[in-house]
Amino acid sequence: MNAIVFLDGGMGQELIARSSQPPSPLWSAKVMMDEPEIVEAVHRDYVEAGAKVMTLNAYSATPERLARDASEDLFEPLQTKAMAIMKAAAGDSSVTLGGCLSPLFGSYHPDKAPEYEVCLATYRRIVALQKDAMDVIICETLSSVKEIRAAVTAGAEVGCEVWCGMSAKDDDGTKLRSGESVAQGAAAAKEAGAAAVAINCSWPEAVAQALPIMAETGLPYGGWANGFTNAAGDLALGSTVAGMGKRTDLGPDAYANHVMGWVEQGATLVGGCCEVGPAHIAKLAQRLTAAGHTLVGRF
Repeated sequence: MNAIVFLDGGMGQELIARSSQPPSPLWSAKVMMDEPEIVEAVHRDYVEAGAKVMTLNAYSATPERLARDASEDLFEPLQTKAMAIMKAAAGDSSVTLGGCLSPLFGSYHPDKAPEYEVCLATYRRIVALQKDAMDVIICETLSSVKEIRAAVTAGAEVGCEVWCGMSAKDDDGTKLRSGESVAQGAAAAKEAGAAAVAINCSWPEAVAQALPIMAETGLPYGGWANGFTNAAGDLALGSTVAGMGKRTDLGPDAYANHVMGWVEQGATLVGGCCEVGPAHIAKLAQRLTAAGHTLVGRF
């Protein structure tokens, strides 16, 4: 049996479900600004469900998104607040604290990402804030080779352990959302210094399709999938997630079935993304443990 690095589940959708406010273009950052206690509660719920890694609630707190939807002046305060909330939620537990490097302008739009050097400069700004407070840096939902290379480089060049989450096309897990191949993305992540590669914020079926490709890197690999019906669809930049449909066939048992299949394919880094909540993580922890696997926070 294997040691499985066991991530938490999705944060943004869980916060919106619990918030008293309507969805905002700032998504999880807006809830953190107005209802920080909900963020801490979600972190705690994932740890209680069995997660060994918490992911920083800073997905939408990039300078580019904040400049568009609010004010770039919020960048450092929100990053700092996210880290303080995570540490409060972790308490005295041994859970691994994972930083967050996300798409700079928004999910699923690699065509809107700036040039490599601009991406690298911004990711360096984010890493500079997170590196001393986080145990690892987790890249999430990166959909093009230039984003992958820039984000991993920014973390690895200052000595951080970086796990690179890439987003694949839902109907073709061999390709990134940019149309470039997963093989190209995984190779770029390895070359830039990633310690592990994964597919995230894609359908679980796409994760399964991509696993053999990522295995060829020789790095630890895995995935954390979403439960959207239209993840690659019409989420326009600057819009809210109100129109994103939720799959009805991915309850805790069904999602666990997918992940157990990934583990059989050699995955050792698993968790959940959007619409995969604490109940999913709890069920998955039970299934993995019952199968004899050990849940850990680091490789």
